[in-house]
Amino acid sequence: MSSDQSMPLPARSVQVAQALAAADVPGQVRELGESTRTAAEAAAALGCDVGAIANSLIFISDDEPVLVLASGRHKVDTAALAARWGRGRLRRATPEQVRQATGQAIGGVSPVGHPQTLPTVVDTALTEYPRLWAAAGTPRTVFPTTADELLRITGGLLLPVCP
Repeated sequence: MSSDQSMPLPARSVQVAQALAAADVPGQVRELGESTRTAAEAAAALGCDVGAIANSLIFISDDEPVLVLASGRHKVDTAALAARWGRGRLRRATPEQVRQATGQAIGGVSPVGHPQTLPTVVDTALTEYPRLWAAAGTPRTVFPTTADELLRITGGLLLPVCP
């Protein structure tokens, strides 16, 4: 499941691992042999429920990037979430906007390790799982976490992201 740990992690994943260590997160970044670009691919590679994948999605709201950590089992209702969050309309960021906001590419965006802290929502559905998996900067790297830990390390707000 995980790669040979004697091999160095990709540079983006090293940044994530450093951010996790600075936040006293015990879980280690793992590089997998399979892609984890989508929640379904990540769940299959990790042998877990797709809902236990914490997707890091970047949206633009009120002319700034925001991070939504959503359970892999559903899609974000942007209108409902914007209303709950008290923000303007949420629209998906372009690949260029994602890279500018996070330093990472779509399919590997981590909750941490970005150039700046982003306003963040953590999906309430993630609290249903004792162990979550989140991307670690590339489409093949992940780390184990929990909803409480995601809230702590991102300074996020716990909200439902579905209707």
